[in-house]
Amino acid sequence: MNLKNIIYTSYDGLTDPLGQSQILPYLLRLNLNENYKITILSFEKPKNYLLNNKLITKKLNDSEIRWIPLKHTKRPLIISTIWDVYKLKKAISKIRINTKIDLIHCRSYITSLVALELKNKWNIPFVFDMRGFYADERVEGYIWKKNHYIYKRVYNYFKSKEKEFLQSADTTVSLTNVGKQEILSWKLPNQSPIEVIPCCTDEVLFQEKNVKEIRSKIGFEKSDFVISYVGSTGTWYMLDEMLDFFKLLKLKKLNSKFLIITKDNPKIILEKVKSKNINVKSVKIQSSSREMVPTYISASNFSIFFILPVFSKKASCPTKMGEIMNLGIPIICNNGVGDVEEIMNQCMPELLVKKFSKKEFNKIINHITDDYKIEKNKIIKVSHKYFSLSKGADKYSSIYKQILN
Repeated sequence: MNLKNIIYTSYDGLTDPLGQSQILPYLLRLNLNENYKITILSFEKPKNYLLNNKLITKKLNDSEIRWIPLKHTKRPLIISTIWDVYKLKKAISKIRINTKIDLIHCRSYITSLVALELKNKWNIPFVFDMRGFYADERVEGYIWKKNHYIYKRVYNYFKSKEKEFLQSADTTVSLTNVGKQEILSWKLPNQSPIEVIPCCTDEVLFQEKNVKEIRSKIGFEKSDFVISYVGSTGTWYMLDEMLDFFKLLKLKKLNSKFLIITKDNPKIILEKVKSKNINVKSVKIQSSSREMVPTYISASNFSIFFILPVFSKKASCPTKMGEIMNLGIPIICNNGVGDVEEIMNQCMPELLVKKFSKKEFNKIINHITDDYKIEKNKIIKVSHKYFSLSKGADKYSSIYKQILN
């Protein structure tokens, strides 16, 4: 059998939470196709690598996937990224000495810099798995100051490269239909074909049969009305507005509790809670392993997330959305983010926030507190339609076949 050598490159680490939810499950499924021999090159943060590398290594060894972990360099800014790009280039060149590389799959922009060079030099095809508008995300997330001379140049450099990736890649993968339409509106000459594959959900992990009774262990009563939030609370995630919503909810329903499932610093979150004059006893901050996340989410009646609705978020797909929906938990969230509105309109349009106002919040609070009928099966069905991991892996496999044939 003529095996095709696929090099999968990611600037996110496999030992990061994101790597374990959004990289590893895809690759383990893709590797079930006997035509592929996959090698992963990822940049690992030392702390996460120390904690999780044995578990990841075992999973990959069992699936006969080769993994070359590279150390993620954090400082100094910009120079560290240039150094990492050099390391990746060197690692791929080393592989190429003994192995014919049939395809490079690039997760996001940093690793695509190397693939673009190899495409131009050796005509090695590559997939530009863009994951969002990188340069715009950095500016709108206040990571790069666009009026700063150096960051302005870095921004312009990546916007220029973005066009090259979109034109030179054999296929571009967008997380959202809204993001795809935005790119097509640019009318770039020689635009590569664009496929839409959202952040998919591991259906094996996120299902009701994995859920344990946890309320009493975390200090909630059976009768408490619990809303949950899962994930990071910084940059894009509007914790202030979510707390404002919870404060209004508590006025209507006194036994309301807010469960925040995160690895973020609880002290910082609790300071924000206090600044809103919310009783800290009604807020629980819970760290969790990936395996326990479904259980903690299922301890809630509703889940919530508000994301900054800026330009770059057109191309974003919240990972948490599919995971929550796959458990049949209804979501309170805002529009202006990727395909969120389209998805919500199919199963719970009345819970979509269109304006961050007291009036809008109270309208939704009235819905969820006045005998709201949760259509679990409908929510799960829509989740399977959009976020199925098996469908996502099949789409990637189809892209590979199309390019390789």
